Amino acid sequence: MNEQELSRIVREERGLSLSQAFPALMRKVYTWMTLALAITGLTAYYVANNTDFVFNLFNSGLMWGLVIAELVIVFVISGMINKLSVTTATLLFVAYSILNGLTIAPLLLVYTGASVARVFFITAGTFAAMAVFGYTTKRDLSPIGRFLFMGLIGIIIATLVNVFFVKSAGMDLILSYLGVLIFVGLTAYDSQKIKEMLALCPEPDAQAQKLALLGSLTLYLDFINLFLYLLRIFGSRD
Repeated sequence: MNEQELSRIVREERGLSLSQAFPALMRKVYTWMTLALAITGLTAYYVANNTDFVFNLFNSGLMWGLVIAELVIVFVISGMINKLSVTTATLLFVAYSILNGLTIAPLLLVYTGASVARVFFITAGTFAAMAVFGYTTKRDLSPIGRFLFMGLIGIIIATLVNVFFVKSAGMDLILSYLGVLIFVGLTAYDSQKIKEMLALCPEPDAQAQKLALLGSLTLYLDFINLFLYLLRIFGSRD
């Protein structure tokens, strides 16, 4: 039985396939995600209040080092989750949350506090609605997910081209709208995928907890990216 057939069976027998461990694992997904967002927010707020540090961060080239470190951590967690212990994976997730807070901190100096708060609540509402949709829908979102992933690759390439070569404000706005659409869709797709993945775990052992942590990282990334794209659209600059 291939993965697609297994996913179909899980969707068709959703009520019967959920193991006793499933509720606890889903709680872990959203608990870890919430804690990671809190760590990122507190880090960004603390760093943003130290303007000298933010200035040195930009002018020393350290920002690029932080971005590379973030990418490495995501690839390590995603690609080596089966080889990592739960403790190591969790510590890496915490480290990633802190690094993300450092890279987001400068935005708190660019945009007004009121607009950042407004966009955060818009993001939270949108994310919650799409997560619920992905969790409850009986429609198979796998084809949409593959399409969105290709769109994500395209938008990353287009963004890099715009930043280093074109430098068009209009293009940046268009890419921001496309980014919102992509991560709105990915939130629903990832929510369904995480549910189906955890529904097959018979007990909350170490392997199941690592899968839950990987799911929380995925949703965390969806939330953060959706927030950043919405901030570009609706954020008010100082």
